[in-house]
This record gives sequence, C-alpha cells and structure tokens, in this order.
Amino acid sequence: MERLRVGDDVIVVRGNHKGKRGKISRVVGDRVAIEGVNQVKRHMKATPQRPGGILEMEAPIHASNVMPIDPETGKPTRVRFEVKDGKKVRIAAKSGKEIPAASAS
Repeated sequence: MERLRVGDDVIVVRGNHKGKRGKISRVVGDRVAIEGVNQVKRHMKATPQRPGGILEMEAPIHASNVMPIDPETGKPTRVRFEVKDGKKVRIAAKSGKEIPAASAS
C-alpha cells in the first residue's frame, strides 16, 4: 500500500511550488502530478483524440516533496499504517484519524 494515491488532497512542502495544495491526478513511479501545480507547456502534434498546439499540463513532482493533508486539522501530516477489520488503512500521524481512500474520478 502506498502512502499517496490518486485523488488524495496534498500540500507541496518543498521546491518552487511550496505551500500549494491540490489533488493528485496521477502517480508515476515515485513521482506525483498534482492538479494546478507545476504547470508546463508542451508542444503537441495533433492526433485523432486531441487537437495539436501548445497545451498546458501538470509535470510530476517527486513524492517526497508532498504530504497528505490531515482530514481533521487540514495541515500536512505523515502517514502510518494500521490493520482494521482485516484491512490495511492509512492513518494521519498527527490526529490519528483514518485518511479516506479517495475515489478516482
């Protein structure tokens, strides 16, 4: 089980985008892309699925530079794991509340 999942609310704790909050849109290995954070421009060729041109998209940030947001306090927190009812769940280290499994939309 990973400490960060698609759909989690996170805050950037290091780098040029420190302090920005957002939802994780995709996880690529040890990096995460966050909606509205680390926007870059890509020159894309047109395909049948999308138009071409200069498109803005989120570039991934290393997972060590983001922290999940505690559901109770709204502050960044570390994650620990516990087994509840036979399932491994993520727990916010500061408040002890379970971090809900975000539904990927």
